[in-house]
Amino acid sequence: MAQYRVYQMDERGHITGRIDLTCTDDDDARRQAAQLLDGTDLELWQEARRIALFTAKKDVGQSDR
Repeated sequence: MAQYRVYQMDERGHITGRIDLTCTDDDDARRQAAQLLDGTDLELWQEARRIALFTAKKDVGQSDR
């Protein structure tokens, strides 16, 4: 089993949270991280190696007005 970290990112790319995962391999880590998508972008890391970037779907009609 290997240790992974999922970083929650804000719209400016700043880290807003971290979730630690224990997974059998990179594919297992990707599956677990994908289940954590909740409207924010996520980065999946194992030590200094970025495994994946998950981009949250934004509402098309959303406005900053």
